[in-house]
Amino acid sequence: MRVYVPLTLPGLAEAHETGRLGVAGPLVAYAVTPALCEWYLSDDMEELEYAALGRAALASLRLLAADPGAPRRRVVVAVDVPDGAATADPDRGADPAAPGEVRVAAALPLAKAASVHVDAPDAETDVTAAARALAAADGGDDDAQSVVDGAEDHELLWFATQEIPHLVGPGH
Repeated sequence: MRVYVPLTLPGLAEAHETGRLGVAGPLVAYAVTPALCEWYLSDDMEELEYAALGRAALASLRLLAADPGAPRRRVVVAVDVPDGAATADPDRGADPAAPGEVRVAAALPLAKAASVHVDAPDAETDVTAAARALAAADGGDDDAQSVVDGAEDHELLWFATQEIPHLVGPGH
C-alpha cells in the first residue's frame, strides 16, 4: 500500500538527518481508503492515488499554517508500506479532513520512500496566502476557501528520493 506523508521542508530535512519519517507512532498519512473512494466517487486507482496525494498536500498546508517559520512550500513523501501497516480511524469518519487519512503505527524508514512531492518556488506566494486563510476557510468563509483552492491549483513537483539533499539544502 502506498501512503502519502505530509511534511514541511524542515520536516523533510529532519527525516533526511534521522533516516526516518516520524519519531514515534502513530504517523498520520493519506492513502486510498474506502472513505476516500466514497468521497472522491471514483474507482480509477490512478485518480484515487492522486486524490490521496492532494489530501496529504492539504495536510502539509495545515502543518505550514502551524509553523510560520517553515518555507512556504508543501511537501509530501510517498512511501510503500506493507498492507495492514496503515489503518483508518473509524471514529474520524464524519470529519471532513478524514477521507484517506490513515495512521501508521511506527516511524517509517526514509529508505522506503518512493518519491517526494514539493511545490515549485513560484507557488510560495499562493501557499503563504492559503496557509493564512486556512482557519477562515475551515470556518466556512467562501473567500478564504477560494484562497486555499489557489494553492491547490499548483501541482506538486515529483522528485526522486536521491534529490532530497538538494531539496533541503541551503536556499531551498
